[in-house]
Amino acid sequence: MSVVDVTAGRRALGRVRAVLPDRRVLATMGRSPRGDLIAGLTVAIVALPLALGFGVASGAGAGAGLATAVVAGALAAFFGGSNLQVSGPTGAMTVVLVPIVHRYGTAGVLTVGLLAGVLLMAAALGGIGRFMAFVPAPVVEGFTVGIAAVIGLQQVPAALGVKASGASSVVVGAWDAAVDFARAPHLAALALAAGVAVVMLAGARLRPGVPFSLLAVVGATLAVRFGHLQVAAIGRLPEGLPAPSLSFLDVGAVPHLATAALAVAALAALESLMSATAADAMSVSERHDSDRELFGQGVANLIAPLFGGVAATGAIARTAVNVRSGAASRLAALVHAAVLAVVVFAAAPLVAGIPLAALAGVLIATAVRMVEVGSLRALARAGRGETAVMVLTAGATLAFDLVTAVIVGLLVAGALALRQVARSAALTRVPLHEGLPPADHHAEEQALLAEHIVAYRVDGPLFFAAAHRFLLELADTGEVKAVILRLSRVSAIDATGARVLGDAIGKLTARGILVLVSGVQEKHRRTLDALGVLAGLHGQGHVFPTTPEAISYAHKHLHEAGLLTEAARGRR
Repeated sequence: MSVVDVTAGRRALGRVRAVLPDRRVLATMGRSPRGDLIAGLTVAIVALPLALGFGVASGAGAGAGLATAVVAGALAAFFGGSNLQVSGPTGAMTVVLVPIVHRYGTAGVLTVGLLAGVLLMAAALGGIGRFMAFVPAPVVEGFTVGIAAVIGLQQVPAALGVKASGASSVVVGAWDAAVDFARAPHLAALALAAGVAVVMLAGARLRPGVPFSLLAVVGATLAVRFGHLQVAAIGRLPEGLPAPSLSFLDVGAVPHLATAALAVAALAALESLMSATAADAMSVSERHDSDRELFGQGVANLIAPLFGGVAATGAIARTAVNVRSGAASRLAALVHAAVLAVVVFAAAPLVAGIPLAALAGVLIATAVRMVEVGSLRALARAGRGETAVMVLTAGATLAFDLVTAVIVGLLVAGALALRQVARSAALTRVPLHEGLPPADHHAEEQALLAEHIVAYRVDGPLFFAAAHRFLLELADTGEVKAVILRLSRVSAIDATGARVLGDAIGKLTARGILVLVSGVQEKHRRTLDALGVLAGLHGQGHVFPTTPEAISYAHKHLHEAGLLTEAARGRR
């Protein structure tokens, strides 16, 4: 085996070790076991109705939601990169999974989850986690608003007590449900959904620490059971988690599901790292490891489908409850998963009586709480560009899908950023000796120099978005004998900018104007030399390290051309 192979093997092994939990990470679980137990129990109470609701909303069933919360919640907590993160089924993931269920069935959803797990683990080993921080805030806020709208619209049929039409668009589906309800109103389901949503929203404002979601669902279930209301209920959950099995894996459909798996993996990565970042912000000293978090989410999504679970991510709402309840380590998230497992094994018959309308109310309230009005106002005040990115991303989420929405948001945000960068580039005509020590020239000679020599300072990036404006401005140079281009303040230059600079130099030279360049930074020489932009000037000795040297050369050129007065010559 060669030295190169050994080195590569050691690097790969080191990369694997870097994303696996070590003794230091696991030792944190002994810091505050009592606080973690209380926090884990609190989160489990909050997570139970959400897990049921998101399981039903995804199309895979309430059992799938609970299995995801238990298995993915435990694995992501153990292998993840955040001590405070709580993972499980989320509303954002539900939006992505629904069309997969419609097209490929439950087996397709489980297969996609497994493939997404592999992709997440590969991303972690490749060190991709650090790049997720570059997603602009307007894009994040936009797809959060879009997701909230989709989740709310998805619940309209259940909230109205009518059968979903199966329309591919959630807007059309909600409209169809409203039309069906208008033809034969059934107020019991609407009253249950509205009551649960109101209790959750009002309760969260009055007593944030009380699990009003669970209380509201219990109250709605009791009302149905003892009030003899005719409201559709969810099917009975399995008596415990399904046995591990790979029977769902449809190998033939894997090529067709690859795109969906990529979308699920991208969403899981983005939402999980956003949630972990939020947990860091709410704590005093915690800092998550992005790549380790992606690896943990990958393991969770790889194993959860074996137990009938769907794709999972870090859950911002449950993570926030965890932190505010006093969690100190990942033991709290493990306790949350264990409590939900007990519910699955011991209380499935009781959970099976929860009406769909009540779960619809939970998800509608969750969708409302997902929208941070303060953040939206702040972005709106930041400028029209940020508002446009946010609105377009939200609209694309409703009209298309989440991945398309994020791509649209990133493209628009990138275009606006390029526009801002291009505007920061400037070509400014400056006094000949601007920023330089006082010149040792007679006043009359100074005037003659200024009459025949102009200096331009280039500030900021010289790249494709600003280069052609640069060419137009420079081409308008009047009839002078020499032009000095001061390039010391150029922050970046690309091939297009270099070519345009070369074109401008060529046009000025063709008009008989002497072109001198000063202050070229070493980091820009490679691009300029590769395209031969300054080759001609180098050959003529017209490229100078400093501006005073360029001015001195221009002075000599005017002297030799006989353009200086006798008085000026005498001073020399």
